[in-house]
This record gives sequence, C-alpha cells and structure tokens, in this order.
Amino acid sequence: MSRISDVLRNKGSEVVTISADMQVSALLELLVDRNIGAVVVTEGGARDGTVIGIVSERDVVHCVHGHGGQLLSTPVSEIMSTDVVSCVPEDEVDNLMRTMTERRIRHLPVVVDGSLVGIVSIGDMVKARIGELEDERDHLHQYLAAGS
Repeated sequence: MSRISDVLRNKGSEVVTISADMQVSALLELLVDRNIGAVVVTEGGARDGTVIGIVSERDVVHCVHGHGGQLLSTPVSEIMSTDVVSCVPEDEVDNLMRTMTERRIRHLPVVVDGSLVGIVSIGDMVKARIGELEDERDHLHQYLAAGS
C-alpha cells in the first residue's frame, strides 16, 4: 500500500501558502502563476505557519456570484474553508482517496506536529494508485513468464 510519504517523495513537498488578510486578487495571481488549484492559508502566510484554512479555485468561483468584481478586494479569510481536513505522511493513499471522494475534497495539506510539510491532490492520489496497479501487473507478468 502506498502512503502519503511515497506520494510526496515522487511529487515533492512544495506548498504555496497565503495569509488570510491578503486580497483575493493576490490569491488569483498565485493560482494562475503557479498553475495550481488550491492554496493553503497559514498564520502570517508563512510556509511553516499553522494551517488555518485552504482556498481553492472552486471557492473563488462560488463567491463570484455573490460579490462580483468586489471579490478581488475581499480578504482571503472571507472565502477560505476553515474546516481543513489534513493528513500525515503515514496515511495510506487508498484510505485518503475514499475520504476525499466521500467528502468531495480535492486537496489535503500534509501536517506533521502542527507543521505543514506538503500538500496532495486527488490527482496525486490517482497517479500513485495507477503506479501501484502497474507494478502489480508487471510482477504478475514476470511471475507468469517465469512459470512457463
């Protein structure tokens, strides 16, 4: 079984963070410039700060309806999700895929002892699971070829 630590080892542990008092316009700039779907909100916006929220493209889209153009000057704190589900490196990919699917979560911060160490997306999980299945298939082919 793959673990989150395996996923981070393959994808890296870079995480983009933002402060809750930054404007949504700065958030959008980060999302576009980094070509990412979510940003972790930390105290002071520091990479090693305490996670206080997460904000995604979906959060922005949902808020455009109510705020219109004024959304750009709105603080991130007004649109971020504060009920953040996180994981630890020891968590199994299969279990988290189930959780993410059931709760409709696309991004999970990876936290160790209160410190942010990475982020994983549902796409990262699917890629890890496909890799696992391909390895199993290759082992089965080798086993069958050796028995011939």
